[in-house]
Formats: sequence, structure tokens, C-alpha cells
Amino acid sequence: MEMDTTDLIARARAGDHNAFRDLVQGHSHELQVHCYRILGSLQDAEDALQETLVSAWRNLGGFGQQSSLRTWLYKIATNRCLSMLRADSRRPRIAPPLPEATLPEPSGAGDAPPWLEPYPDVLLDHLVDQRPGPEARYETTEAISLAFITALQLLPPRQRAALVLRDVLGYHAAEVAQMLDATQESVQSALKRARATVDNHLADSSSTGSSGTSNRRPARQPDTAAEHRLVARLTDALERADLDALIELLVSDVRLSMPPAMLEYRGIESAQRFFAAATFRPGRTYRVVLTRANGQPALGLYLAAPHASVYRAYALLVITTADDQITAITGFNTNVMTRFGLPRTLPETD
Repeated sequence: MEMDTTDLIARARAGDHNAFRDLVQGHSHELQVHCYRILGSLQDAEDALQETLVSAWRNLGGFGQQSSLRTWLYKIATNRCLSMLRADSRRPRIAPPLPEATLPEPSGAGDAPPWLEPYPDVLLDHLVDQRPGPEARYETTEAISLAFITALQLLPPRQRAALVLRDVLGYHAAEVAQMLDATQESVQSALKRARATVDNHLADSSSTGSSGTSNRRPARQPDTAAEHRLVARLTDALERADLDALIELLVSDVRLSMPPAMLEYRGIESAQRFFAAATFRPGRTYRVVLTRANGQPALGLYLAAPHASVYRAYALLVITTADDQITAITGFNTNVMTRFGLPRTLPETD
């Protein structure tokens, strides 16, 4: 029989660590996703979650139960994230040197910040069970997409927190104001500005390319048969080093980005120059391992090592799709691949 929450709180207040663990374990995962949305980094989100749980343990005596335990924990987590953003000296502020000296000139600076990291779908298994409140404006799958997380990073911290609490989690404006120690009027003002920024970014990110129009915040149905076919064709093009076959899969205004480098290649011609110069250089061969990130298909890309019978981890590619085509490819360096359970090397195949 499951222990009553009130009894668990009483035991935890008396110093029972096991009772506290039982009290918060049902919330820990969604709190980590919440911190990831605000911070844009899985590593930072893990740190914020640990600090949240420590703070909750130390301050459980002050929990008066005027709100639910979940709301109280969200308030702590949100304010831990805001504190981290105020003291963000560990975050890179400038892009590192380009990984490839032969990269062609980019189209311009990308929106993705240097600290952006992908979130493994294996950690999202229970997210669909956390239904947002009636005030939510964004679907669960949209609110974890890489485009949405990137859009959030464009906002000032308090706007970011207000939008996530109100429009993703569905808290009422009055509850958001209480959680942020702000007035309801200031929350409404912050939300108005935040929504404009995020919706504009999502509209730009979801352009179809082929028709020259944009679908504003399209409903996504990820992991469909059509998506599987598209990913299979992309895998085949990469492993055969077939540039023409890859280009056929892209919308005309496709976007390529590669955090932590803050640059972007936009459009078919720009993408073709990039892939020809950086990916399909003579003598290079690849293998692909499929995974998922942020509710989207992702590929672990492995490059054949010279003079060795192995393929070494090269990059993680997160793919954004629409209408059976690829609208964006975001490449991350090998540092993130272990989070997805991807090996550092693959054996040579027959």
C-alpha cells in the first residue's frame, strides 16, 4: 500500500531520508525536463535538479501545504535555474574555433547558443504521462523540440521561466506570479513579449521551403512511418556518401547548425557547399546508428579511422522534418553521444 503523502511529509520533516526520497521520486524526472527547458543544457539541468532536491530537503519544514508539493517543487526548481542563469560564468559566451579549417563561409550566425545540448528520448518516456494544465498553449511534443528549446534560450531568464510555467505546464498567471515572487501584471507583460519571440522563431523554423510559405506552429506527429522512411533514406545517403541523394531530402531553405559553433548554413546551395567540403570529402566513409533526441530522429555518425578497422564517433545529428522532407539538421560534437548510450567506436563491417 502506497504511503500517504501527508505521512511521508511528516516523516521526512523528522529526518527520514527514505521518506523524502519516496516523496519526491515521482516528480524528479519532470523537474529535470523543466530545468532543461529553461537552461537548454542537460548537464546544467542535472545540476539544477540536484540543487532543487537539496533545497527541498533543507526547507521542507517551511512547506505549509498552501500549494501542492509538485507546485512547491516547481517553484524551487525554477528559482534554482534563475540563480544559475544569473551566475552563468561557466557557460561559453563565444563560439569555439571552427572544427574544420575547410568549412565554407556560413550564411550567418545561428540562433542556437553555444551551451545548447540535445535531450535523449529515452529520458522522455514518462513525459507524455505528465499532462499540462488547461492553460497550456504548447503541446508536450512541441515543448521539448529542439526548435522550441532554442527559442526559449533567446528570452531573458524571467520571461523564459514565465512562459514555461504558464504556457507549457499550464499554471494560472496568479500561480506563476507567486512562484516567481512577481506581480500578476508583470507576469502578463513578460508573457506577451515571450510569446511573440517564441512564436516568431517557431514560425521561421517550420517553413516548408518547397512552397515558400511557413506553417506557424505545425502539429507534429513524430516517429511515423513516413519519418522512418525519410531517416532510412538519409542513412543510406550518408553511408554511400551520395551527396545528390542527401540534397534531394532537404527543403529549399534547410537550416544547418552545429552548436557550440554559432554559425548557420541556410538554403540548398549553402548546405551543398557545406556537405561537399566537410562531410563528403574524398576518402571518407561513414556508418550511422539511429537514436532519438527531443522527440525527433537523431543519428550517431561514425567516421572510418585511417589505418584502423574501426569507425570513430564523429557527430550526433538531430533531424527536424516536415512533409516528408528535412527542414533542419543540428549537429553536436561527440561529447553528447555517451548520453545516448552510443559507443565511441564501431567495428568495421564486412
